[in-house]
Amino acid sequence: MTEVDSWGSEPPSHAPSTANLAEILERVLDKGIVIAGDIKIDLLDIELLTIRLRLFISSVETAKKAGIDWWETDPALSSRAAHNALSEENQQLRERLQALEGDDAGEPTGRRELRRR
Repeated sequence: MTEVDSWGSEPPSHAPSTANLAEILERVLDKGIVIAGDIKIDLLDIELLTIRLRLFISSVETAKKAGIDWWETDPALSSRAAHNALSEENQQLRERLQALEGDDAGEPTGRRELRRR
């Protein structure tokens, strides 16, 4: 015999269980899922705006296998990347300074002093 609530209807026969949702989430993160879509706004056959959306949902390991690791190289998201960006900029500035000082080496001393002022 089935239970009937006070309204006279039967409870749903199949409610999604948390175990099934966890399995689905685990599978999506393990395999990855891509969602793509375009939004296009036209007025009298004139394209005014196009927005292309691409969404890749996965675990970090799956993303790395797919060659996606921008969060490791973006200075806004990674302190290591920010440090590397500063070190690279520092090195470039040192090389430019050395090149400028090297260009001055062939000039007479008085002329070199005037350029530095």
